[in-house]
Amino acid sequence: MNNDTKQIIDTDNSNYLPVFSRYQIVLERGEGVYLFDSEGKKYLDFLAGIAVNVVGHGYKPLVEAITSQAQKLIHCSNLYYTRPQATAAEKLVKLSGLSRAFFANSGAEANEGAIKIARKYAHKFNPDKSEIISARGSFHGRTLATLTATGQPQYQSGVGPLPEGFSYVRYNDINDLASKINDQTAAVFLETIQGEGGVYPPKDGYLQKVRELCDAHNALLIFDEIQAGIGRSGKFFAYEKYGVKPDIVTLAKGLAGGVPIGAFITTEEVANAFAPGDHGTTFGGNPLACSAANVILDTVPKTEFLNHVEKVGEYFKNELYKLADKYPNVIEEVRGEGLILGAELKDGIDGRGIVNDVLAQGAIINCTVKKVLRFIPPLVIEEKHVDELMPMLNKALAKVAEG
Repeated sequence: MNNDTKQIIDTDNSNYLPVFSRYQIVLERGEGVYLFDSEGKKYLDFLAGIAVNVVGHGYKPLVEAITSQAQKLIHCSNLYYTRPQATAAEKLVKLSGLSRAFFANSGAEANEGAIKIARKYAHKFNPDKSEIISARGSFHGRTLATLTATGQPQYQSGVGPLPEGFSYVRYNDINDLASKINDQTAAVFLETIQGEGGVYPPKDGYLQKVRELCDAHNALLIFDEIQAGIGRSGKFFAYEKYGVKPDIVTLAKGLAGGVPIGAFITTEEVANAFAPGDHGTTFGGNPLACSAANVILDTVPKTEFLNHVEKVGEYFKNELYKLADKYPNVIEEVRGEGLILGAELKDGIDGRGIVNDVLAQGAIINCTVKKVLRFIPPLVIEEKHVDELMPMLNKALAKVAEG
């Protein structure tokens, strides 16, 4: 570590809220699917800023759109119309098959808005119809309402009292949901593919049965596609893969390729629950963020782009299966769709050590819930990049296998 790197790390540690366990590198620039640190070391990026940099780093059309818009108008508030916001909303509505979009600044804000409008909609049927059912192992954000919806107690410890009206079911267990949903349920709120909880896709038929239960109890179905959306599953919206349409869907992360933005999209009927003044945002949907989003919305939904994600994702998954066969005492299971993939490790193996080993070799991967290696790279990776990562993973896993 050189003096400049050390100074940056020391300055951050002295001044920034200590809520992140950071790796001891300072990233300075990106190019395609690679990142470079302050000491010039190159890293293969298989994290993409946690599923954000869907077109990689330095993507020319994205950089040009941001630069051009910044020279014209960055912000003006939502008291006025802007071309970039109107265009982005129209594209999302067409892609989703829903009717109305709202832009926020983050995934948590998008989920807050979804919860809020679901309850407002339910209230017109029954003032007591307010329960939100979410899944254990889910992750929906870190605001008080969204971390309450998040079915992981470690995020909720020490910040109570939490908002009322939330309950939890086991993901992929339709009988558990059937036993808890009732006529006071305003919405069932699920990640289409669980990400932070360990990369769990839905079982065959599960989401269809969830839809049926929601309809039977006049409850809304909300899909959180903040991580699994924007093409990551191989479809623009992951719910397209399973043939189930929600009443509300939330997006963020990759929506603007790295510029902060969030969105929720609803049916016309649900949208009518809000009137002017019922919801809002100062920065959400600003011209800069929406100009960036328009580039992504013009790029990712293309058939050839999504076919590429499916093709490379299948190749990558097969390579992970080979590692699982080679190290059966290290890898428990490989799962995922498209380019949201996970390799669960055997009990007692801490994946963070493998992440550190791979980082030292020159690649960035991730571990969630301590034991699932999660791979959410830029959607523009190619098979050659998978081939570049595999020897690093193999070396790290071999060390674990040898004890």
